Amino acid sequence: MRCINALRTSLAAALVVGAWATVGLASGPASAAAVDLPPGTPRSTTGEAPASEGLLSAMRKDFGLTESQAKARLAAEKTATAVQGRARRVAGSSYAGAWFDPATNRLTAAVTDSRKSAAVRDSGASVRLVRHTARQLDAAKARIDGLTAPAGVSSWHVDPKANRVVVDVVASAANDNDVRTFVERARKTGPVTVKQTPEGPRTFAAGTVGGDPYYTGNVRCSIGFSVYGGFVTAGHCGQAGAAVSGWDRSAIGNFQGSSFPGDDYAWVSVGNGWWTVPVVLGWGTISDQLVRGSAEAPIGASICRSGSTSHWHCGNVLATNETVNYSQGAVHQMTKTSVCAEPGDSGGSFISGDQAQGVTSGGWGNCTSGGETWHQPINEILNRYGLTLHTA
Repeated sequence: MRCINALRTSLAAALVVGAWATVGLASGPASAAAVDLPPGTPRSTTGEAPASEGLLSAMRKDFGLTESQAKARLAAEKTATAVQGRARRVAGSSYAGAWFDPATNRLTAAVTDSRKSAAVRDSGASVRLVRHTARQLDAAKARIDGLTAPAGVSSWHVDPKANRVVVDVVASAANDNDVRTFVERARKTGPVTVKQTPEGPRTFAAGTVGGDPYYTGNVRCSIGFSVYGGFVTAGHCGQAGAAVSGWDRSAIGNFQGSSFPGDDYAWVSVGNGWWTVPVVLGWGTISDQLVRGSAEAPIGASICRSGSTSHWHCGNVLATNETVNYSQGAVHQMTKTSVCAEPGDSGGSFISGDQAQGVTSGGWGNCTSGGETWHQPINEILNRYGLTLHTA
């Protein structure tokens, strides 16, 4: 699976696993979906595996790390993911969010009650005392969700490190009357900071291109992650009932559920001789990655994306639970990353280590000049449709 031709040969009529389809990035070769593994596919016996040389190589390239630094960061992020849940539990109502710091390889949890500091430290996290709880910040963001945002407003999210809600506006529209009015109303909801972004968000759908993993109508998208019975992908790639065909134009199945805007997720049934496996394509940049779970990586952690157009790229988690204001309407509970993407990547996989994170939704920029990309978290999709992630 180091190139699409090899993948097609080795899996024959298999549904290209884990196709990297990012929201709006419709158009791309296959990826990992869930059904029965083909005979001979290795399974994990311990639930863990050492980082592949390909992944370490990608982290050296994208983050400028040595091999030992890359290994240390991956181990620290795995620990931080577990610590994040413990810190939230012991902090209780005083919890104000958490983030991973690559410089120290530690997770910091914010709390409003100093009496909780010792318990949070015992959970394995560093502690920062702040004024506003996560519940208060989430409530402020929810009130902003109730406003109608003009096109010049890009997105908004809770930033636990700043202990505020951050509203991003497109730089060229910062002085627009509608944008200024929206910002004034947003500031009345609670602690709000306004920042500027170079461009507004867009989905990455693309027109039909030959030789790609799946099509619906005249749109090309990428597969996200395998689930039992099919795969998950981006909602903007197709509506419920729409037929899906593979790279060779043979029938795969149909969209069984789809939501966009509001959400950006969907799932597709798999049949007609196709099957899927719990793998994310490395596109020759790294070895193909097995999917072993869906534990949510903390803010600051490394994350990588695979897509049929721009293939494999890595970056960091920048924000969670962000509302993105696309031209088609707002999409909620998104995760923002510093990973680039391009048209045709829609619906594709976001993965951190061996943990599935979400499917590509959209963003701004490209993989030449850089940019930011949002994904719809995988666990929300699984819960919404009652699906089970296929893991190795």
